[in-house]
Amino acid sequence: MGKRSRKRGVAPAPAPADAPRRAAAAPRDERPKAPWHPFPLVEICVLIGLILLIGGLIRWDDAGGPEMLVSGMVLASLGGLDTALREHFGGFRSHALVLAALPAVVAAGVLFFARAPWIAIPVAAAAAFGAAFVAARRAFRPRS
Repeated sequence: MGKRSRKRGVAPAPAPADAPRRAAAAPRDERPKAPWHPFPLVEICVLIGLILLIGGLIRWDDAGGPEMLVSGMVLASLGGLDTALREHFGGFRSHALVLAALPAVVAAGVLFFARAPWIAIPVAAAAAFGAAFVAARRAFRPRS
């Protein structure tokens, strides 16, 4: 163990005169709170989504099983998407890859159900992903 790792109690340097201006541009140390903060809406959404996922897997061959599975995926994904959106646009942490995946999945789904040629689906999804990633990175930089 080196000398630097054993140092304790080093006082921070005094803040310069323009500290308030620079502090506003620094990344946040605390996650942004949801508008419904004391109520655990995201956690409940993910819990219900997981229950629906498990129920859909158990009842796969019964009526309503596949619908439960898809509903569980959507609810659990919405819970994660909410957190990613708040953290990304609040300047806490960049979630550009996660946010770029949403338009890619939507584009692939629309083209799949529109019976587009198979080669068009991954090409359109990749284009949507790339464009959304660039836009999400640009949106995060001023906030961080």
